[in-house]
Amino acid sequence: MALHQIIQKLLLLGARLDPRSPIHPPAPPELLRPLIEVVRTAHGRFDELAMHFGNRYRSSFWTIYLLSAIAVLCAVLPLALGWDDWRHQLHPFAGFWTVGEVVIICTVGTIYWLGHRREWHGQWLRARTTAELVWYLPLLAPLVDFSRPSADADWYLRVFDPGQNLGEGTDVAAMCARLEPLARERLAHAWTNPQFVASYAHWTVGILAEQERYHHAVAVRQHALQHRVHSLNSWLFGLTALGALAHLVLHTLWLSLVTTFFPALGASLHGALAQSEAYRLGVTSERLSGDLHTAIQRIRAACEELPPQMAALPAAAVEGLKKAIEAALSLILEEHQDWHMLVMPHRLPLA
Repeated sequence: MALHQIIQKLLLLGARLDPRSPIHPPAPPELLRPLIEVVRTAHGRFDELAMHFGNRYRSSFWTIYLLSAIAVLCAVLPLALGWDDWRHQLHPFAGFWTVGEVVIICTVGTIYWLGHRREWHGQWLRARTTAELVWYLPLLAPLVDFSRPSADADWYLRVFDPGQNLGEGTDVAAMCARLEPLARERLAHAWTNPQFVASYAHWTVGILAEQERYHHAVAVRQHALQHRVHSLNSWLFGLTALGALAHLVLHTLWLSLVTTFFPALGASLHGALAQSEAYRLGVTSERLSGDLHTAIQRIRAACEELPPQMAALPAAAVEGLKKAIEAALSLILEEHQDWHMLVMPHRLPLA
């Protein structure tokens, strides 16, 4: 478990996250299995890179913010403990707090330097985008018209508005070019095969339902994280105000510690929460979960337009099913583009 996940898990102790039961998508159509096998290896490679750099980037900014608050604590503790007084028996050790503060500041600088130099943020975005686009290629393949020659190797550019593609298409286009001969052979007469059409629609609904569950979980988690951090900040602000008022009566350096460290900790938590874009991620995921539910219902409705015995496939009904699946995939692409644009400006220098 990455450091940022541990921190968030600690922050969410006792929170009710309303988990949904896991969804196991149905088996994919036989015609798509070879494509899925080829894609699985490439997706695993990019997904591993995305997890690696994503964990490093998100752990780094949480660490930077929290260490900044701890540096304030190290600066104030010698005063609160009385070690700054030369008459105190532990006065010779007061310098250790200063050394600790310097070490923390150097650690923050090192994390920033490494993250900026090795481009954790940028590599995370590129790998995550590529992993997502590669993963959906088998689902997209039946929507591509391979009978018509195209100058674009990227299937996304051949099916969707180019604005929905994120521009990280070098690896995706290469994978499309690699898969195209196999896809053309396997899917040449797929839409005239009633068994394939039924299986493809059922499999698509399962994948979308899994995505709906995932985004519901993201929304619930982000809302819970916001609520918990805001609650902690309210307590920290309240204790700071109480300490400031008590300072009018009680003149003790421990109250200075409260009125110095608590605001710093609250600011650190708020800054890390803001950089993680918890609010907008929660709102976006909540909206997408609802949109995917609607998209699933449209696909099921399009399936009902097909003849019950599936002896024949009317062109209008097949086209309706294609459009419903294309619209659902478009939702996922648009959400990923929104996420990409949301987190792209948030590099470590902002922390």
